Amino acid sequence: MKPAEVSTPDDTSVVIKRSFAAPVPLVWRAYTEAELLKQWCQGPPGWSMPVCEMDSQTGGTYQWRWKDDSSGTEFGFQGRFLDVVEHRRIEHTQVYDAGNLGIPMGGKPWIVTVEFQDAGESTHVTTTITFASKEDRDSSMESGMTDGMEMNYQQLERTLTLAKD
Repeated sequence: MKPAEVSTPDDTSVVIKRSFAAPVPLVWRAYTEAELLKQWCQGPPGWSMPVCEMDSQTGGTYQWRWKDDSSGTEFGFQGRFLDVVEHRRIEHTQVYDAGNLGIPMGGKPWIVTVEFQDAGESTHVTTTITFASKEDRDSSMESGMTDGMEMNYQQLERTLTLAKD
């Protein structure tokens, strides 16, 4: 599939669109089941996701943490699921914890909305991240956030292929 399309439609939002060659129920599981999420959402080579705790229902909470296995550098996110509509939409808050990574990306919660669209044998996923300010959005973009997301999406494609077999 083609790499993610990234846009900044206004001063505080980033929209990322990506398609996957798998049906919606399988892509949905990859986003909502901790064991599957840990398989694809690992970051660059040499990183792992030692903490992936999530209660993927409206009102549930999550905590995700990544670690560079060679240096011990860590960072993470936590938040609450605001709206979960099976196979259609996930909306959650996201609070960044810089850990010892040292890259600031704002201090206020973001709102992340992930929408799943059935396209037959593939799924279109649209992720909208709404930041508290333009400065928060810009610092996140400068951190390489969307490049990291694309690395994860490539790993998701591999995970989906294995899960289908």
